[in-house]
Amino acid sequence: MHKKQSKKQGEQGRQGEKLVSLLPSLIALCSGILMGLTVAPVGAWFLAWIALAPLWVIILTSAKRKNQSPPAPSSPSAPPAFLWGIGYHGVALFWITGIHPMTWLGVPWLPSLLITLFCWGFISVLGGVFVSIWAAVMVRLNGQKPWLRILIGTAVWCGLESLWSAGPLWWSSLAYTQSPHDLVILHLGQLSGPNTVTAAIVAVNGLIAEGWTNHRDAESAERISSVSSAPLRFVSKYWVSATGLLVTLHLIGFILYSRPIAQLPEAALKVGIVQGNIPNRLLRSSEGFRRAQENYTSGYITLANQGVDAVLTPEGALPIFQRNLMQTALVAAVKEKGVVAWIGAFGERGDSYTISLFTFNSKGEIVSRYDKSKLVPLGEYIPFEGILGGIIQRLSPLEAHQVPGSTNQIFDTPFGRAIASICYESAFPEQFRRQAAAGGQFIISSSNDAHYTASMPFQHHAQDIMRAIETDRWSARATNTGYSGFIDPHGRTLWISGYNTYETHTETIYRRQTQTLYVRWNDWLTPLLLISSGGAWLLIQLGYTKKISD
Repeated sequence: MHKKQSKKQGEQGRQGEKLVSLLPSLIALCSGILMGLTVAPVGAWFLAWIALAPLWVIILTSAKRKNQSPPAPSSPSAPPAFLWGIGYHGVALFWITGIHPMTWLGVPWLPSLLITLFCWGFISVLGGVFVSIWAAVMVRLNGQKPWLRILIGTAVWCGLESLWSAGPLWWSSLAYTQSPHDLVILHLGQLSGPNTVTAAIVAVNGLIAEGWTNHRDAESAERISSVSSAPLRFVSKYWVSATGLLVTLHLIGFILYSRPIAQLPEAALKVGIVQGNIPNRLLRSSEGFRRAQENYTSGYITLANQGVDAVLTPEGALPIFQRNLMQTALVAAVKEKGVVAWIGAFGERGDSYTISLFTFNSKGEIVSRYDKSKLVPLGEYIPFEGILGGIIQRLSPLEAHQVPGSTNQIFDTPFGRAIASICYESAFPEQFRRQAAAGGQFIISSSNDAHYTASMPFQHHAQDIMRAIETDRWSARATNTGYSGFIDPHGRTLWISGYNTYETHTETIYRRQTQTLYVRWNDWLTPLLLISSGGAWLLIQLGYTKKISD
């Protein structure tokens, strides 16, 4: 009987140890999910200031246990970090699953589901790898001073985001967790782009985590040595610092947010938007094209009669090639009314084509063209086409010969130079910064998010808000089914459309030639953080080496 009880207790002990070893991974996954809830559709933006701290604590705790003698059993830092990244990106980008079913493209239901799960899973796993790399660096900082861990942790996170955003797959920066709700903190983007906001979030989370870790260490020391409150008073400075940093950064943002916006009458531009509301499943059919012509032509005429200076249409408003545009009723209306129009259609480049935005002047002539340069993988081009092209084409009829536009395009209009963006490009701040530095005076954003759930276009609108703030420009955004809108340079939404509705709307925006620090100097903060943190670490290491040699 005694042996059976001992065996049972041993099994229970092993199960308990197993549960304890899984606890860090579970906490990491849950905190990553909390970070994912900061964006639409939930929009709990305030969670971003605490949701990274649990992972930070887990990494520090794991590293300290490994250095014990003998080492205490602990879960490695990579799996919790990997799960945190999957939790964040998987929840934030769940809208990707809205592309299913793709039967309107001729893709059977099951292959459509497989493609959808692959896309969602791939980007979630990529996010997990991203956070795992960051965690691997943080583990190596065990034993370093807390302030150095915070500095290096912030620098590495910003550096990794910069690296990721330089590729074709990018959307969920930590900075966009604050848009559109905390416009004050988003104004830090005028200093050095979105990484300024990301750095703020990581640093505050780091201070909270370091405070918690030191608080627990102090409590342990108190139990062992019977020393009372002195350690607790010492560690409280981390939470005070976190609060002070958060308040200070918001004060800086508030100063930028409070600056008046010059609205000179000669810089005014009355823009009309047509939201055609043509479902993508119909857009490529003859009936869909007929409705598109009818909706955009009647919308253009309505706005022209209201005295607008220009009319903006969504991405692919008329899904035809440039050579066929001149025969459409919409262009005929432009010639009749004499109001400038920006029309979304397809450009041609040899045997390939581009998604383009054309400027038609008051005579109905094309005077400029902007080609989308950031294409959506699988949706608009096939990555590693030589390897995957045949496989993907067997699963779906997605066109493989769509090509991106040049990265250094200039978009001149009858009203001066504009900053142009087509759909997915809203996630890439460098696209906007470069055009603003080249003289772009206002933003026109053309998009089609019709094949996703409502949370995606709302996140898309949030991205455009960040771009307007960073470049200090007014923005007009036209979409096919929502959300279209107008945004001022402080990120305030002047008007936003309904979802899955046909709408026309006019608003006056203003051309501006100001240049923020970010527009002038690009992202100078991330290199500064990387250089300063690397230099501080090197100096400390040299100091240790000198002490040992002495």
